[in-house]
Parts: sequence; structure tokens; C-alpha cells
Amino acid sequence: MINTNLKFWRRELALTQAQMAEKLGIKRSLVGAYEEGRAEPKLATLVNMARLFGISLDQLVTTDFSKKKNAKAAVRQLEAAGTPGTTPTRPGGSLRILALTVDKDQNENIELVPQKAAAGYLNGYADPEYLEELPKFRLPMLGSTGTYRAFEIAGDSMLPIASGTVIVGRYIDDWMSLKDGTPCIVVSSKEGIVFKRVFNRLKEGAMLALHSDNPVYSPYEIDVEDVVEIWEAKAYISSTFPIADLSLSRLASIVLDLQQQVSTMKKV
Repeated sequence: MINTNLKFWRRELALTQAQMAEKLGIKRSLVGAYEEGRAEPKLATLVNMARLFGISLDQLVTTDFSKKKNAKAAVRQLEAAGTPGTTPTRPGGSLRILALTVDKDQNENIELVPQKAAAGYLNGYADPEYLEELPKFRLPMLGSTGTYRAFEIAGDSMLPIASGTVIVGRYIDDWMSLKDGTPCIVVSSKEGIVFKRVFNRLKEGAMLALHSDNPVYSPYEIDVEDVVEIWEAKAYISSTFPIADLSLSRLASIVLDLQQQVSTMKKV
């Protein structure tokens, strides 16, 4: 499938094998080997192919575009209805390529988005060059399935997980399958990067309800059209250890008292 799609899209874009190789950053001989099925592209090369062709990685490996009379129309049709046999990425079925980085052995990295880089992430999440600048690491215990990214959270809305904790999340491409109460990093155009428990309201009103574990903060809803990415929390890294025998409500009360004291001091 990949070899026929590569050949199809190269001709669709009116590129020679040498020109295709230059755009993908590989040797010309590899393009020929891929098209003839004598070799399999590495993950990073597949991602670059999909980005160059303007299609999703899933479409690249599952859809035979050589059988489509109009490839661009075929892509639009898939985006409108979802790839056959799968659930669309989000309501309406729009799909996009997830930018990622890999190490020298072609293993996916876990990119870390620090608090100071959170604002820039909204503009750079789909830019491989931006992701290359982020710190990277690996956690072998997470396994080899799924794509992971780490976010340093701010605030006390998810106590006892403290501000400054790094949440490691697995990329969710099927939002409809989210179960109520799932802790997630939600990236949206209006709220930025937040760590909340997600309650699925997509079927009822194309909304997600976001709840904090800290009862001081009230739940709120967010329009799915504003959501960019969702990462299900799978692990966290923190230098702050939970306080023993201290209830969540008591901890929230202590934090609220401290906030009030700071506010009073500022007024003075």
C-alpha cells in the first residue's frame, strides 16, 4: 500500500524520484526501493511523506489512492466521513497528522512541554522544528504502543498533584471513546494547556466538561471546536511527595487560606 501511494503521490505532485528524495531528506535510491516494495520507510519518513502529501499517516498506510480518480477529493471525503472501519478523530471526522520526534533508533521520544513553553505550544504543536527544540526523554515502562508527551502543569486545581508536576499523557485520537472522569491534558485555543478530569458530552452537545479534583474550583464546559489535542494522563513525575493523612478537602482549605494571606499582604 505504501509503495503504490508513494508512486501515486509523487506523480500527482509531478516530482522525479530525485526531487522526492530531496523533499523527504533521504537518498534517491531509497525512493526507488520504497516504490518497488524492496524496503519499508522508517516512521519519521512516513510522517514526512504524509505531511508532504497533505494526508494523515493513517490514510497513507490504509488507503490506496491509486484507485481514486481524484486524490484530493478522496482526502476530503475521508475527512468528512472518517476512514472506513475507524472512528473519526473528532466529531465531524477531521483528521490531522500528529507531529513527533524520534531518536537515532527510530523510537518515538517523549517531548516535554515546560510551563514557560506552554504558550508557544499552541502555535508550535504541529511544527516538527518546534518540537525538536523541546527537551526529550523516554520511559520504558510505558511500552511501545501509543504516542506520549509530557506537560509541566501549573496551579493547584488537581491537588494533591502539585503545581510543577510533569504529567505524561498518551495521545488520544478517538475523542468519542473518552470515558467520564478520565484525567487528561486538554490543549485548546481558548484555555491553553490544562490538566482536568474529562466528562464526555460530545454526543449531547459537542462539548467536554472539565472537572478539577480540588473542590475549590468549579467544573466548566469547553466547545469541542476549540480543542486541539487530548492526552490521557498515564504517569506523573514530581519532586513533591503527598502529605500523609491529609484529606483533599483539608489540603484545599490550607491552599485557600495561603492564597488569602498572600492577597492580604499584597493589599498592605
